[in-house]
Amino acid sequence: MIKRNDPRHTISGQVMADNSVAQSDLKDEATRSSLGDKLETLKELDGKAPARRALSIQTWTTAEGAKVLFVEAHELPMLDIFLNFAAGSSQDNETPGIAQLTSYMLDEGVNGKDANAIAQGFEALGAQLETGAYEDRATVWLRSLSVAQKREPALKLFSEVVGKPTFPSDSVTRLKNLMIANIESEKREPRAIAWNELYKKIYGDHPYGHRTNGNEKGISAITQAHLKAFHAKGYAAGNAVIAMIGDLSTEEAQVIAAQVSASLPKGPKLAKAGDPVEPKASATHIEFPSSQTQILLGQLGIPRNDPDYAALMAGNSILGGSGFGGRLVTEVREKRGLTYSVWSTFDAQKASGAFIIELQTRAEMSESTLKLVQKTVRDFIANGPTQNELDNVKRKIIGSFPLELAGNGAIGTRLADIGFYDLPTSHFDDYMAAIQSLTVQQVKAVMSKHLSADKMVVVTVGPTVPQKELPEPVEKLTSQAADAKAH
Repeated sequence: MIKRNDPRHTISGQVMADNSVAQSDLKDEATRSSLGDKLETLKELDGKAPARRALSIQTWTTAEGAKVLFVEAHELPMLDIFLNFAAGSSQDNETPGIAQLTSYMLDEGVNGKDANAIAQGFEALGAQLETGAYEDRATVWLRSLSVAQKREPALKLFSEVVGKPTFPSDSVTRLKNLMIANIESEKREPRAIAWNELYKKIYGDHPYGHRTNGNEKGISAITQAHLKAFHAKGYAAGNAVIAMIGDLSTEEAQVIAAQVSASLPKGPKLAKAGDPVEPKASATHIEFPSSQTQILLGQLGIPRNDPDYAALMAGNSILGGSGFGGRLVTEVREKRGLTYSVWSTFDAQKASGAFIIELQTRAEMSESTLKLVQKTVRDFIANGPTQNELDNVKRKIIGSFPLELAGNGAIGTRLADIGFYDLPTSHFDDYMAAIQSLTVQQVKAVMSKHLSADKMVVVTVGPTVPQKELPEPVEKLTSQAADAKAH
């Protein structure tokens, strides 16, 4: 993003939690109340150690149609609110880039306040605000101290920013220019070139086929009127999920959800993007002067609510989603030193997301490295994981969830996922139970069901140079040697 931190998390590394969740050691109510009365800034909460506790998700719907998920968390005197709207780039339609520009513009102005006044207002209250726009959704996050004299003015300003932005014309022009400059810059970056081309090849004319940052023509055409119309539709209460976690009672949470929902435009939930058409296997090379070649392989994956999700996450972790110990890293980096990094991911969305493998290697080794990756994927699909590999990934996933969800922010992000993707509130338990019960045959079956090494779209970006043969594998290669060979 141009202006703000990108809160998106990679789904291949996502570890879902069960009802045991990490939180603060500040269990004593008197201590908590005392902290809440004295704190002036969220920075004073940094470093508080987490402790385990049960997670109970409460849900309801506001009068305007917003879905709400709430978890009480009294261990720290703070509140996190995550708003998710089905207003990502898949809703851009004839104006590519409008979802992202709308997200950028939210805190550029409200009645009586410009961007500086808004930023100073949150800072004075010790609150934090972040926005983002992705393929399916736009997100807005507020973190505030929970004590009323801090929380209430922060929520008032938050509600204005999300519900009643003014889209000042000077900011529209400035941010459009920044977005266009960013797109121009990407044309000089082989990784960005490869990713843009891969999505075009996988999705074609489907809404996922154009990147979230749009294109120069689309951005240039966006007007203040376009932004107001997109906001009125995309940021409507009926199109919203409100996820909250913090130092609130249920009654207080209901009041806050009602306040936020009432501040939003009125309107229904928008339809998700339709199902994409499976692309034909293809290979595209884009010439680019470099000593390295960027390699991407991809195909259609799954929607987020696919029943095979847990098995695919485990299988992908073994193949290439877990770094060292994964098949791709072992074969491509550790045994042959052909790359510094190789990884794979299922980017599950509302509609079918993409399965993607990414790596970079020396240009003269690009063809043999690509064939090695394809062979590794083909062998894994045909034979599945070993029992030892599956046992190890189970231990990793099940053993790491307390750290993965060690804070309110991480929990709130997952709550928003549950609401946005229409998952059951028992999802954390369901996911862990599914991981625990997986067998080698189940993982093999779902990987072969959803993936094929021979049906993938391949994109390479780099120079055309004479190619070299694949080096003989070695059983163990130090990371230092791998680094040297990769560069």
